Amino acid sequence: MTLKELLKDWVSNNQISEYADNPIIGLALNSRDIIKGYAFIALAGSRQHGMAYVDQAINNGACAIIYDPSGIGSLSVEHSSNIPMIAIDELTEKLGDIAARFYKNPSEQMTVIGITGTNGKTSCSQFLSQILDDCGIIGTLGWGELSNLQKTLNTTPDALETQRILAELLSSQKKVVAMEVSSHGLDQGRVNGVAFKGAIYTNISRDHLDYHGTMEAYLQAKLLLLNAPGLAFVVVNLDDAFSDQIIAVVPENVEVWGYSVKGKARLGCRCSIAENILNTDEGIEFDLHSLVNKHRIKVPLYGDFNVENVLAVFTTMLAIGVAESEAIKRLANIKPITGRMERLGGQGDPLIFVDYAHTPDALDKVLASAKKHCTQALWVVFGCGGDRDKGKRPQMGRIASERANHAIITDDNPRFENGLDIVNQILKGCVIASDSMTSCNVEIIQDRAQAIQSVLARASAKDCIVVAGKGHENYQELNGIRLDFSDSEVINDALKARNG
Repeated sequence: MTLKELLKDWVSNNQISEYADNPIIGLALNSRDIIKGYAFIALAGSRQHGMAYVDQAINNGACAIIYDPSGIGSLSVEHSSNIPMIAIDELTEKLGDIAARFYKNPSEQMTVIGITGTNGKTSCSQFLSQILDDCGIIGTLGWGELSNLQKTLNTTPDALETQRILAELLSSQKKVVAMEVSSHGLDQGRVNGVAFKGAIYTNISRDHLDYHGTMEAYLQAKLLLLNAPGLAFVVVNLDDAFSDQIIAVVPENVEVWGYSVKGKARLGCRCSIAENILNTDEGIEFDLHSLVNKHRIKVPLYGDFNVENVLAVFTTMLAIGVAESEAIKRLANIKPITGRMERLGGQGDPLIFVDYAHTPDALDKVLASAKKHCTQALWVVFGCGGDRDKGKRPQMGRIASERANHAIITDDNPRFENGLDIVNQILKGCVIASDSMTSCNVEIIQDRAQAIQSVLARASAKDCIVVAGKGHENYQELNGIRLDFSDSEVINDALKARNG
């Protein structure tokens, strides 16, 4: 692709003049990724402008520098190298469309389903990938085929990486892509240029207020997904407190589908409803009402909230044209996901659930669901991540105190914060809760491995244990260093020790 073809909607011919026909063979945001023939994209970052690395990019063979003139400060844009230096205002917002053009708009040739919400994004994306033919995935656990996921740095990759991944998925014959879309990704324009056919709104509850500041700003970021050009349908959790606000701003030409576990329906909205939910040792089962039909569904998943996730993917199948009878059959192929209400123990040992729950709403739902499988005491081992929303910490402490018989507060990912400060903020909520529920025993064991080992040494075979907050993560982050750590591995080792 020539420079003129790449940038024709954002720069004039005069800006590129003699360089218009220069071939561009690649794009890169990181100067270290530049090779000969690549264009270097220099964005105005939150910490440093990409132009600080322009010399390295040129030395590595950059054939053009495309930069955002804002925030450039004292950095020079004058260089002796005979390559174009092209300024584009608001480059971060436009990068997705530029990258989409470079990769020949891959999302337009597939059915891309964007999944947003506070909780349930990963479960829904994974379930869709399990039950839809030729379905790729982009999300927290990685991108690619479900059986061979490549790691991603963020739930939603940057705009350039997103388009590159979509192009790779298209080249591997994927027809559908289930993509987790975070509030950060929407706010920062990472999915600009993606042609979403459908959107799923799982739920909206407190999260990422360290970034967004208010719940209103958080919600508005989520609603940006509805602006995607070509959006044909949206699937909304009708039980969510924000469902009316979401539906109110859905464009008129977009079809609205809904789902509910509380019997809610909405005029003009095709709905799927779950009733008679039963928690068993093998998972969950429920009656699914869709249109005029009723089906009894059994899936090897745990937690009432997974009924919502199953409803979401079922409704999405209907929205993309899968026949109802076929959609029901495919639900039988759903399997548990690592770190999402993942069951361990049992059969003479306490029943143990490992879950990523790291928000107040998620922790509340996980503990409420675990309680239904618990014949004696409920234990919870949890903490809160450092350098993130501090306001949710006492809320999670209160929830743990109200729901569990034993709450063990431990380190999660302290990052650059003092772990004890985080614990003390959690404890503020526990004290409030314990005034009305003195049966909850709250302990502090900061070392997470010791906390898990201690609980497994003391819990009875009929107790239930929830280890929350890290789920699939195989590390702990402390002062910029990632240390190997897996909740599941520690639990399995502790179970071996318990059984001699």
